Amino acid sequence: KSENKWEAWQTFNPGVILLNDKAHFLYRAIGEDGLSRLGYAMSQDGFIIDERLSYPVYEHKIGQRPAFNIFSYFSGGSWGGAEDPRIIQVDGEDTLYMTYTACDGGLRVALTSIKVTDFLNKKWEWKPPVLISPPGEVHKNWVIFPEKINGQYAILHSISPEILIDYVDSLEFEDDVYVESFHGSEPRENCKRGCWDKWMRGVGAPPIKTKYGWLIFYHAMDDDWSKYKVGAMLLDLNDPTKILHRSPEPVLEPTEVYENNGFKSGVVYASGAVVKEGKLLIYYGAADSYIGVASADFEEFLEALRKKVKPKLKRELLKSPTP
Repeated sequence: KSENKWEAWQTFNPGVILLNDKAHFLYRAIGEDGLSRLGYAMSQDGFIIDERLSYPVYEHKIGQRPAFNIFSYFSGGSWGGAEDPRIIQVDGEDTLYMTYTACDGGLRVALTSIKVTDFLNKKWEWKPPVLISPPGEVHKNWVIFPEKINGQYAILHSISPEILIDYVDSLEFEDDVYVESFHGSEPRENCKRGCWDKWMRGVGAPPIKTKYGWLIFYHAMDDDWSKYKVGAMLLDLNDPTKILHRSPEPVLEPTEVYENNGFKSGVVYASGAVVKEGKLLIYYGAADSYIGVASADFEEFLEALRKKVKPKLKRELLKSPTP
């Protein structure tokens, strides 16, 4: 919407949650001032946008603001703000938790929350965010599991060189209390030449519980760093550091025109996923400029993943309502 200056440059990488059988989106928008903010949209069927607000519903407001830095620019084209939200409800609690990348003295992971009733009533009374990744390190792509595991909240914060999960009794973090995570980049261990996910960048959407394990999507690259691709894994329900199944090839890669024409060509970034009426709906940023949805029969997708067969996904851009 070019008439809205706060989202005039780019709209992409949505966090998505299913509430009352409707898909609610918090999408990343970059405005004319170069800052990333979060906008809100809603779809009843998951494909057509039925409602979209004309104003941002979340801005990052701690530390340096605006925090102009080159890390943020290379992270998607903005000079600061809130990037790439993931929103989750844990065990049906009355609170929604959101992790996101905060351009705050670098790129760090921030955590905030909002009451479910406030969210549904569009009372954007977010709890003041806390930075949960250490200062002086670049971190992104942290997700919270939608259920407690062994009675504790679970935060998945790295998948390379191994899956790292922190278990905490509360998501009310104190200041200066951080999750210590792997910091850096290493190729995937025992990755043969030509491995499509040699460089595993991070988790996409929050985990989805299935009868076979936790389904997660992740972003990875081979030695061609110009192409972001999406893979899938099933993790053990009781110990999600154990990988049960991994897709032998990408489940989503940039082949469509709109995935290769935008601010950052060749990027598909799956930041939200829900299961609605038996369908798996994966929402992703395309070329850091558009929002697409890839869909499949949920059971067929899981069977293909378990059998190491490439699942069939139908791809399209999210549609605006017909005037």
